[in-house]
Amino acid sequence: MSDPQQTPPGNGVVGCDRRDEQADLGTAGKIARMFISTPVTPMLMIATLCIGILGLLFTPRQEDPQISVPMIDIFVSYPGASIHQVESMVTEPLERLMSELPGVRHVYSATGRGQALVTVRFRVGEEMGASIVKVHDKLQSNLDRIPPDVQMPLVKPVGVDDVPVVAVTLWSAEVDDTQLRTLALDVLQSLGEVPNTGKGFVAGGRADQVRVEVSLERLAGFGISPQQVAGTIRTANSERNAGTMEAGNTVFNVYAGAFLRTAQDITELVVGSRAGQPIYVHDVADVRYVSEDAQQMSTFFTGPAWTGGERASGEAAVTIAIAKKEGTNGVTVSKAILAKLERLKGTLIPANVNITITRDYGRTANDKVNELLGAMFEAAVIVAVLCLVGLGFRAALVVIMVIPIVILVTVWWAWVVDYTIDRVSLFALIFAIGILVDDATVVVENMFRRWLEEGNTSIAVGVDAVREVGNPTILATFTIIAALLPMGWVSGLMGPYMRPIPVLGSSAMFFSLVAAFIFTPWLALQMRPRMEALGRAERREEKTRQIVSRLYRPLIEPLIRSRTLGIGFLISIILLTVGLCMLFYTRTITVKMLPFDNKPEFSVVVNLPEGTAMPVTANVVRQLAVKSLEIPEVTAVVTYAGTSQPFNFNGMVRHYYLRRNPWEGDLLVMLEDKLERERGSHAIAVAARELLTPLAEQLGARVAVVEMPPGPPVLQTVVAEVYGPDDATRRQFAHDLTQIFAEVENIVDVDNYMPEPYRLWRFEVDTQKAVRRGISVNTITDNLDMVMGGYRLGDVKRGNVQEPTYIVLQTSLAERSQISQLSNIPIPAEDGRLVPLAELGRFVQEWEQPLVYHKDLRPMEYVVGEMEGRLGAPIYGMLAVEDRLEGYTAPDGVQVTGMPGGLIGPPADDFVSGFEWTGEWTVTYETFRDMGIAFMAALLLIYGLIVWEFRNFTLAGLIMSPIPLTLIGIIPGHLLMGAEFTATSMIGMIALGGIIVRQSILIVEFVKIEVEKGLSVREAAVRGAEIRMRPIFITSLTLMAGAWAIIFDPIFQGMAVSLLFGAGVATLMAVVVVPLGCISARRQFYLVQTDAGDIVLSPEYGVREQHPDTAEAEPVRRPALWRRLWGITARILGWTYYGVRAVVILLAQGLSAMLQRRREAQAENGDPPTPQAASAVDDPPPAEDAASPGAGAAAGRSPGTAKAEQAEAGAARKTPPPPTARAKAKTARTKSGAGKGRRGIRADKKPTK
Repeated sequence: MSDPQQTPPGNGVVGCDRRDEQADLGTAGKIARMFISTPVTPMLMIATLCIGILGLLFTPRQEDPQISVPMIDIFVSYPGASIHQVESMVTEPLERLMSELPGVRHVYSATGRGQALVTVRFRVGEEMGASIVKVHDKLQSNLDRIPPDVQMPLVKPVGVDDVPVVAVTLWSAEVDDTQLRTLALDVLQSLGEVPNTGKGFVAGGRADQVRVEVSLERLAGFGISPQQVAGTIRTANSERNAGTMEAGNTVFNVYAGAFLRTAQDITELVVGSRAGQPIYVHDVADVRYVSEDAQQMSTFFTGPAWTGGERASGEAAVTIAIAKKEGTNGVTVSKAILAKLERLKGTLIPANVNITITRDYGRTANDKVNELLGAMFEAAVIVAVLCLVGLGFRAALVVIMVIPIVILVTVWWAWVVDYTIDRVSLFALIFAIGILVDDATVVVENMFRRWLEEGNTSIAVGVDAVREVGNPTILATFTIIAALLPMGWVSGLMGPYMRPIPVLGSSAMFFSLVAAFIFTPWLALQMRPRMEALGRAERREEKTRQIVSRLYRPLIEPLIRSRTLGIGFLISIILLTVGLCMLFYTRTITVKMLPFDNKPEFSVVVNLPEGTAMPVTANVVRQLAVKSLEIPEVTAVVTYAGTSQPFNFNGMVRHYYLRRNPWEGDLLVMLEDKLERERGSHAIAVAARELLTPLAEQLGARVAVVEMPPGPPVLQTVVAEVYGPDDATRRQFAHDLTQIFAEVENIVDVDNYMPEPYRLWRFEVDTQKAVRRGISVNTITDNLDMVMGGYRLGDVKRGNVQEPTYIVLQTSLAERSQISQLSNIPIPAEDGRLVPLAELGRFVQEWEQPLVYHKDLRPMEYVVGEMEGRLGAPIYGMLAVEDRLEGYTAPDGVQVTGMPGGLIGPPADDFVSGFEWTGEWTVTYETFRDMGIAFMAALLLIYGLIVWEFRNFTLAGLIMSPIPLTLIGIIPGHLLMGAEFTATSMIGMIALGGIIVRQSILIVEFVKIEVEKGLSVREAAVRGAEIRMRPIFITSLTLMAGAWAIIFDPIFQGMAVSLLFGAGVATLMAVVVVPLGCISARRQFYLVQTDAGDIVLSPEYGVREQHPDTAEAEPVRRPALWRRLWGITARILGWTYYGVRAVVILLAQGLSAMLQRRREAQAENGDPPTPQAASAVDDPPPAEDAASPGAGAAAGRSPGTAKAEQAEAGAARKTPPPPTARAKAKTARTKSGAGKGRRGIRADKKPTK
């Protein structure tokens, strides 16, 4: 067959000879022939349904996917050491050791006086158990390096399974918080009996204690020291086995001593003697069984939306929190816990104690799962209706029966691969419903069509029909899988969070392909109609086809006939796409990582100035709680002072569980059900911020409204990690940056992690006097420690209690709060005499040293804020901050910017000031970067699959040409729906790339077949679009139906908009663009390969396409395959480089122009001066501004001035400023102080008109 005229027209550059269709059925035909008539097929269907139902029953349910992010806290105590001693001797060596571990992402640390906390954060996906072993092994192998006086490190791992799934608040107007805490501990013990419960704890309440309150005056009068009292009680509170004795034939155990059991036992202890008379403990101290001093406080308020019966207004409360075990079903565990709680009512829990469920992740997860299951059912119904309309009853019934099989087997597969039924996995199934019917639709439609053409409904015709569409169906399915799978390799926190979509979506597509070749032929054979019915269906379809032709041909034929119109149409599409992309630049469409969800609660974090007493904090928190009750949707508010609420996943990442200082507090604001309120939780949180912030400023507090993030949690939305050459420079720069943050309109809750300075008392021992009197420094510090409060001497043995009742030695609050009284503490000397403390030294007041933060072994500071308003993505706030940093000079005299280097990593070194943008930006950058790479990988995979099937590079590019057309629908869709372009929008766009290619394949495959039958490419292209329009539209409508089911979900609205509008518009454009492309590339349909291996142009090309070529075909001279591949690769890389470079240049110029226009507008409107405008003049500042913080950091300083200021900064570090001066720096964090703070940064500038 070397004669090219004897070779039928082919479609590729590699062998295209066709074998006998009956002799070679292909993979699809062989599978169909195997299962189309065997009784094994219905049994296999039933078995598949059964395992799917088992998967649905046994797969754990929860609201969000489980993300393994091992975080291990290491606490180290170094008593008496200064911060810099702890930093150099403990923190830095420990950080180096931890950074050596494999799998570590970051090492954080916070160093304070006498203590350090090092947090090791492993990479996402690392196993918690293995991570703990790594940390312990590293510590154990380096115990010999622990410096003297440094205590053993305490390792406490924290993971997502430690987050409580159920929180129960007990409150009462008749029972105090001590009794509530005791009751809560008993309830917690009972709830621990529920299977699969994990870690539990109680928040709030005071514990019982036996308080030994010594009187300094009586101690001195009786000649007894605190150390004697402590030693007497410790010695008496012991019991041990002294051995055994035998009496007769019996062996007896002998015990000596007895434990102290009551306060009376302690009062009767003899602590000494005087003049032959015993001195009892009650002679020098008051011993009482009381509640401990209030170190934490929790109260409960009911709000205007409360419907739970009895109301509360600041009643005492405690909260029980319980987690679940790893891998268990949160829904069943929470139901079991609450059922157990109901049984405890009236038995363990008295009637005068109220119970409120303040957290039930099992119920919220079940509600979300049921809601999405309902949405999935709605999508299935809509898809079924569309199939009925488009395919007819019998064919549609076949497709409808395949849907539950594929969905259930996918759920079973989720169970196998250890996924859960959560919002993300269900969204993957809802998304898959719209496309998994395509394979079955194509197969059943072609079987019915072939039965009609052949005039019989035989099995052989049906099998051949499956063979006919087998390869295109396999190719189309794997193009969708190729589009989805690369998203499974997205790194960072968003990777495992969104991974169920590519994994389960691809699995559903594969299972639908298998079902199309195994179950669909069998079902179609059982549903095959009579020939009369097929004839009627054909006549109806022919009428429909004629209508489509009358509408379609007038649209497409002018573009075919007129080259000018065709080129103009192409140019208009390109310009439209570019113009729509400019909507991102103009911020008509905003971008964001993920939008806020509608949650049943939010929190308010309260911080008062460091050193504030706990009662003051409790009073402020109470006033804020009362103010929050003005929000009509609030059902209840739980307050926490001196402690934190039970942490969630967000609190775990932010370490809220370590908030134990007296000046820290929390509010848990609970909202009514989302179905009963009009506003979403985010809108309510914004209103709460506006309501509470003014009151907090009046009370001297700082508040931050914290919402549950819709995706993986971060430290805060906008975070600047500040680096610098020394502590003073770094902290001053962080103060200035805090003020700049406060000026940005959309950045709220501005704060930094630098504590305000507060004073402490230190007793300086006069060692010479102490040595002369025979008194050691340890004796002095021990006695002082014993009277200052909370010194534990052991516990009393009360029997069946859940926490120990400590014996606490202290003096009264009235005595220990006055330095003059403490000076009278009697200190025992070697000769037995007592020496007043005042004779051994003196009390001096100092400033507390600020904490030192490290990240990855480098000292740094945090400046944080949240985004609010329409421009809620961190990038908008970051750009605004960068705009204000123009012209700013850091305290060390350098110009500072966080772009572009600070976007992807910290400064290269700490020799000069600099900062890195982190927080939500890091997750956003990593996610969109990896998704972009995944999109490119998907395009390459799809291109390779198409080339493999069609054996033609040009046709593969033609088939993929509609992919950019999806933007014409996606971008206006977001604009019409008022939706932000989010990560889920990107997922929808990537998935749509594989789906839209399927439609092109149908048209091009039809054109190829029709050309082989003798039609011209022009007629075949138009006819192919007409005939394939129905399955193409059915495919798009089913996809859009699945997307519509999730269009109103806050998180996945972006994905739904991309699929809904992108598929709709791209489908309409594809039926025009693809036929035009086929006509333009018509030469490719006539390439054939001879037996000699030459690629030639068939002579039919000149005949059918009216080409002047001769009848004798001439060989097409082509270079070797590797050269063609190299040329194509080079062209792709070249165009990609120049395209990306052009886009980057365009964005950079546009961004620069936009910033310039903003600065000009600010100058015209008389707004606060921007750095560039402020650098125009050099007038001196007003007097009050010159004294404001940061005035020394003015721009335009000389080198000598800069060195002098650095020297002053070093001196200031040794002697901290008074609180009033540092308080001004904190005041600048608020919006009201933004103007003065701004002038303080550039004190030598003022704006020009």
